Amino acid sequence: MKKKGYNRLDKILELPQEVCSNTPKISITGFNEMIIENFKGILEYEEFFVRINTYIGIISVNGFNLNLENMTSDDIKVTRTN
Repeated sequence: MKKKGYNRLDKILELPQEVCSNTPKISITGFNEMIIENFKGILEYEEFFVRINTYIGIISVNGFNLNLENMTSDDIKVTRTN
């Protein structure tokens, strides 16, 4: 739970919400790349299905030839090979 003062400070400094909270951020580049920030862990991973646990729920990605690349403690990259 955030303290009241932090929310006010975030607004003054104009910090994005995903920087100051655990809200996931999903960036999609074309049809072949997705980056998910602020995730907790991988629940399931198959070539056609990925389920990623976040602090506010589960993100499910369906497709063909899915790969997990460049996983760090902060973000994960899901790609699709042709």
